Amino acid sequence: MGKTITLFLSTSPYSYENTLTVARTAESALEKGHSVNLIASGDGVYCFLKGQKAKGILNAQEKFSELIAKGLKVYL
Repeated sequence: MGKTITLFLSTSPYSYENTLTVARTAESALEKGHSVNLIASGDGVYCFLKGQKAKGILNAQEKFSELIAKGLKVYL
């Protein structure tokens, strides 16, 4: 049985690489069978608005939508 991992994202999708790091970490953990929770606060909430672009990710909202479909739980 996998572990539960909780990530916290508080920076905007377009100014820092934190969004990319959180998305990759969440995806990797999900692929290994872990449960992943993501808490978005402050500017991190902008990652879930339609059309938000992040460094290294064409579209942050689309990437997180894919991860949600894989089991990511998001709390805004």
